[in-house]
Amino acid sequence: MLLEELLIGCEWNNMAAGESLGIDILGITADSRKVKPGFLFAALPGTDSDGQDFIVDAIGAGAVAVLAAGNPQVDATTNFPVKLITDANPRKRYAKMAGQFYKPQPQHIVAVTGTNGKSSVAEFTRQIWQHSNKLGATLGTLGLVMRGKSEAGHLTTPDPADLHRMLQELASKNINRVVVEASSHGLDQFRLDGTEIKIAAITNLSRDHLDYHKTIKRYYESKLRLFTEVLDQDGVAVINADDKVADNIIKMLRDRKVKFFDFGEKANDIRLNKIEALPEGQRLRVNVFGREIELNLPLIGKFQAMNALCALAIVLADGLNLDKAVIALERLMGVRGRLELASYSPRGARIFVDYAHTPDALLNVLKALRTHTDKKLSIVFGCGGNRDQGKRVEMGKIATRLADDVFVTDDNPRHEDPAVIRSQILSVSPGAIEIAGRMEAIKVAIKGLSEGDLLVIAGKGHEQGQIIGNKVLPFDDVSAVNSIVNEEG
Repeated sequence: MLLEELLIGCEWNNMAAGESLGIDILGITADSRKVKPGFLFAALPGTDSDGQDFIVDAIGAGAVAVLAAGNPQVDATTNFPVKLITDANPRKRYAKMAGQFYKPQPQHIVAVTGTNGKSSVAEFTRQIWQHSNKLGATLGTLGLVMRGKSEAGHLTTPDPADLHRMLQELASKNINRVVVEASSHGLDQFRLDGTEIKIAAITNLSRDHLDYHKTIKRYYESKLRLFTEVLDQDGVAVINADDKVADNIIKMLRDRKVKFFDFGEKANDIRLNKIEALPEGQRLRVNVFGREIELNLPLIGKFQAMNALCALAIVLADGLNLDKAVIALERLMGVRGRLELASYSPRGARIFVDYAHTPDALLNVLKALRTHTDKKLSIVFGCGGNRDQGKRVEMGKIATRLADDVFVTDDNPRHEDPAVIRSQILSVSPGAIEIAGRMEAIKVAIKGLSEGDLLVIAGKGHEQGQIIGNKVLPFDDVSAVNSIVNEEG
């Protein structure tokens, strides 16, 4: 693709409109290590390093054009050796260029944001489409997932070039429906800009990622970019009417004249009227645009019911028939590491694994499980290192208040002293048991279970490794549970 084709519709600080360049761009990346001959290199500013420091490497690898925020000096020369394109917001322009480079893309692109529930909503949406004979895929925390195929990912919202390349590959396979998880980091760094979002949904908002955003206000503002800037003007928004930011989002949407559906107990469109816990799920009574329906959802927990209703709103906004959607909802399968029933203890207690790593998520998981037992509820959890430290006290208080037995262990300590992390949790958790090794903590918790008890191992969910220092050691909570249960017979 010619460089000028990547710049269609853009005003560039150092280029004349309609300027003919004749430079053929063979690839686009923001990682100098991935540059090949004929590539455009985006020299983006980062939290730990500046892409401008790697321009020489990129040129040496064959870059023929560079996107940067200013006029970088390369080897103190006055003449830049390749075509330089400057933009005040290079991250946003990089995303738009990636979207221009990788075409065509699926016609129905959905973005889901929120503090908790993104992966579940995305996967539930894909499953509903699949049950209705519509090919779909998800891109997010669990990687790329489609029927019969799953590829692990590293970021909830991938780098723009990776994201748009995967979207192009899906379109080439006639997969025209995809749900992308929109993280606060991804939205703040403009990774989704350049993507034609037709439906945007939000699950909820609570505290998270303050190590990056610094304040709740900035975190919320990053999330809300999905609705104020990224969602197409003629798209549809899906809003959780029960969330505290719902009114603000609805006002924004009305100001933009964007259509929206809401869901939840306070909703006008998809209203949850009644919820009844069942041994292996829950019965819901829902009013959908004035029509009363009942359905048996094979998932436990009110928060999972809300995730399912969010997915319902998405597929209805996409044009799916309600009757087909309800049939699919009653066949939903849980998502890996999201309140996943890992095993039964030798005495018959159920053991769950969940990704809950925020105060709100932990609260919802424990409240959900409490409705499914009149016996003991236990929890094993820790908190990640080099992340928002304020969550640790909040999560310790929630676990102590809602669980009968609390085991505080290590999560992903990264470069922090794990003993310090545990001590911060334990400072507000009287009676909690401290066990450093995660495997040992799970083993002790399982040994203490009796028939009818429930245990949840929280924090890591689907993750396949434990990050300690610079190492990622193999560890999977579900595998750990099954190994211990098998050992105990």
